Amino acid sequence: MTAFPATVVADSKGRITDRPELTAAGRSGRAIYPIDPAQLIPLPETSRLYLLPGRRALGLNAKGIIKSADHDHVAVAAFLPPGYVALSLAAFETGKTAPRLPLFCYCAVCWHRGKFHVPAFRVDHDPKHDISRFDMKKVYRAIRGWIRKFPENRLVAHHGLVCVKEYGCPNAANLFLQRWEAPVAVSGGCNASCQGCISKQDSTSIPAPQARIGFVPTVEEIVEIAVPHLKKAPRAMISFGQGCEDEPLLKGDLIEAAIRAIRKRTNRGAIHLNTNGSMPDIVERLAAAGLDSIRISLNSARPTLYAAYYRCRGYSLDDVLKSFHIARKAGVWISINYLTFPGVTDDPTECRAFSRLLKKNTPHMIQWRNLNIDPDWYMDTVDRACPSKRQRPLGITTLMKHIHRQFPKISFGYFNFPPPV
Repeated sequence: MTAFPATVVADSKGRITDRPELTAAGRSGRAIYPIDPAQLIPLPETSRLYLLPGRRALGLNAKGIIKSADHDHVAVAAFLPPGYVALSLAAFETGKTAPRLPLFCYCAVCWHRGKFHVPAFRVDHDPKHDISRFDMKKVYRAIRGWIRKFPENRLVAHHGLVCVKEYGCPNAANLFLQRWEAPVAVSGGCNASCQGCISKQDSTSIPAPQARIGFVPTVEEIVEIAVPHLKKAPRAMISFGQGCEDEPLLKGDLIEAAIRAIRKRTNRGAIHLNTNGSMPDIVERLAAAGLDSIRISLNSARPTLYAAYYRCRGYSLDDVLKSFHIARKAGVWISINYLTFPGVTDDPTECRAFSRLLKKNTPHMIQWRNLNIDPDWYMDTVDRACPSKRQRPLGITTLMKHIHRQFPKISFGYFNFPPPV
């Protein structure tokens, strides 16, 4: 057993072994550095370990010099379960023929004190996505029952047969268990072309983890699943803007009509919207109709980096900021889905820009979520968008402490939850 965390690698058969002669390294932006043992936690139970093809693991030798592991092995990274934020990414050297990595977060992983550890922080302890909370036999029985009850409802079939059975979506499973947050997918189109979009990728080398919904539901189909959920579920919430769809604001007329129809039948529970915030006029209409909460996604508070990642069509960060203002004025509960990437999110320039955004718009919550993307690919985008020399990153935990000191009333988390009554 080594005193310091050791680098891990995998052979051609996928067998993972440690390299005790190399102290484990992490990555922040493009910088490589030794992992701080104080930031390590045991690998969470439902994490996944990924082999990184064409990439050699980097570590530090006894003299503190960065060295790569041998050619016969590849680097390894961890994909963390919901609720965890990566503090360092996997450190590796990319070969010239290495394929682009799929859309996951590549947290560093090492061998320490007899087990795998990761530099990560659990920001949300809500159990709503914990695998142990799902009896899938019960979920499948419930899906069959819903389909028998609503044989013509395409949303029931979509969320049951596609979202649950194909993709294992916890929110979709919770719809059929009638608890917590449930999805209502409506939009198959988008006004952005996000670099890390999980439902559509132009490049065939980066498969999207899930496909977009292929139809537009009716108000009646939405009401059939939303009203029973809101009436019966504990901590009831329905959410427009799911991973299996794109920008819901493009279906603003439909959502507005659905909200009004739902609220004619029940005032219980929360109606929520996950969005890019690109259409402030639609946000205003939805708030007037009865929208309770909104989550707006950002990768950066800097206009150039925001635009480079989102690749907006017909809107800008200014429109997103208007949506914050409108939602706040209307009394809608606001959270920011802050796509976190070590070395970029905690860059001092980004920190200052984000602090200015928070001071001006004052959301209720920040959801710290890992940006799922090939680190080299994203850093190429960052370098183009922000070509000036970057300062030394603060560290994700230091950034969080800094934000908390400045804005003590803003809560931190990962999941959506019904706003306080």
